[in-house]
Amino acid sequence: MTTVRMTCHPRHGTDRSPPVYPGGAALPHAGEPREKHSPARPTVSGVCHGTLGELYQGPLRAAAAPDIALVSFPVDRHSWVHFTPGTDPPDPSVLAVKSATAARLFLDHYGLTLPTGLWSTHSDLRVGVGMASSTADIVATLRCLFQLFALPYDQQVVLAVLAEIERADSVFLDEFALHLSGRHRVVRRLGTGFGFHTAFVTEPGTVDTEAVSASLLEHYRRRGEEYERCLTALLKGFDSSDPAAVARAATVSATLSQEVLPKATFHSMLTHRERFGADGIFVAHTGCLIGYLFPRRLGAHRKSELSAFFHSLGYQCSFVQGGYG
Repeated sequence: MTTVRMTCHPRHGTDRSPPVYPGGAALPHAGEPREKHSPARPTVSGVCHGTLGELYQGPLRAAAAPDIALVSFPVDRHSWVHFTPGTDPPDPSVLAVKSATAARLFLDHYGLTLPTGLWSTHSDLRVGVGMASSTADIVATLRCLFQLFALPYDQQVVLAVLAEIERADSVFLDEFALHLSGRHRVVRRLGTGFGFHTAFVTEPGTVDTEAVSASLLEHYRRRGEEYERCLTALLKGFDSSDPAAVARAATVSATLSQEVLPKATFHSMLTHRERFGADGIFVAHTGCLIGYLFPRRLGAHRKSELSAFFHSLGYQCSFVQGGYG
């Protein structure tokens, strides 16, 4: 994968050729009159989907020093970032802290200055439960800035910015992928061949991913061979376009995760999986989400049964589509 180094360009006196709009017009450097690089449209936006945890989280392969690999479970829920040109200086406090950092890195990389105007944001994604909310916020911010300055979208720049800020899910892709969260490297793209309908709950609390990293890595070392078999089965399921096989592998990954970051409802859900006709169980491995994977849309009667079941466990469930297809 090509590496993009985040560099800060001087804002005055540079001899770099200016960036070019898709239509061929030169993009002025920061320091030139602001109106020359104001956006043509009154408001520009960036959008990024989140996740419902992962279908797999574990080592890429059994090793003494394993990399943390993810196959994120994309969900049809989003983060939005908008910028509307105006007369007042933009207030960076409107953005989340990591998003504001991403904006600064973007502007420094391209040698640009943000025009006057207003930021605004909205998100469907709950914070700290395993929906990739902060990564989605960052990616939405960067997509908004690409639109604002009429720059061609550059995924390598997005990855380089993420690498400066946090471990990341693969929400910058519009497909399933096997991804190394710490190295910000896509190992393998897995396509958009299918999706799942889900019934899920959010258990109480939040998980500090950095705080549990050491125990996770020790668990991955101890269970390396089981994780390797699980990942092999998952990838075979994607290769053969077999969502049931993917769901079975996701259940194995969730089961292994119980040993280090357990979910209170897991065993009850596993016991009743066949009763509800679910193909498998997914979790946010370092979050608070857990749910069933279904091959097709649920009818009203089945939704009522599931709602009663989760209510008996003390939770309100939600229904949403994940993946593609």
